[in-house]
Amino acid sequence: MIGTYFTYTLLGLSLALPAGAMTVEMMKQGLKNGFFRGWFVGIGGMTIDLTLIILIYLGFSPFLTQPYIKMIMWFIGFFFLLYIGYDSIKNANKDILTNGKGEAVKRSFFNAYMSGLMIAVSPANIVFWLGIFGTALATSLGRVHGIGFFLVAAGILSGILIHDLGLLIIVQISRRFMNRIVIKWTSVIAGIILLGFALYFGYEFILGLKDMF
Repeated sequence: MIGTYFTYTLLGLSLALPAGAMTVEMMKQGLKNGFFRGWFVGIGGMTIDLTLIILIYLGFSPFLTQPYIKMIMWFIGFFFLLYIGYDSIKNANKDILTNGKGEAVKRSFFNAYMSGLMIAVSPANIVFWLGIFGTALATSLGRVHGIGFFLVAAGILSGILIHDLGLLIIVQISRRFMNRIVIKWTSVIAGIILLGFALYFGYEFILGLKDMF
């Protein structure tokens, strides 16, 4: 069983490595507002991941894949990413804290947490969990009466957590060598990338509308 846990920890770590909107927002928050605000973005995302694991285990997979549910999530994701992308560009020169000095951080931990929470609410994230945990549920439950599935879940979440902490440690080391101008333009670039993700979510929403009507 320990082997199962560590195997899926490695899987979770490898699955978290590709950069997405969550990674961009974590890096931006980590650079501007410090380690813990960046980490709270990741915790927000993991809250959705854990919720989806529970729902899949309880048999809600068919409901989560309904077209209208997916459209609602694309719609929510579009507007939220549009907002944080715009906010990242607009306030690129504000709330910057470097080397433990500078302006006081105004963004709360709750705001950082909600950013991660809302970014994780997307059909793409749900399809990911259905693919990973749908298979795990089908194989693990019959083998070890459900314990194996929870080891799989704990392993993958641990891998994601290791990725998040490792990423933010690298960000914290890097920001010691950055000045305000570099961090400002990093925030601008992050905002542009987040706007790109917003457009993608909006495109998927429009495609869903066409399919329904």
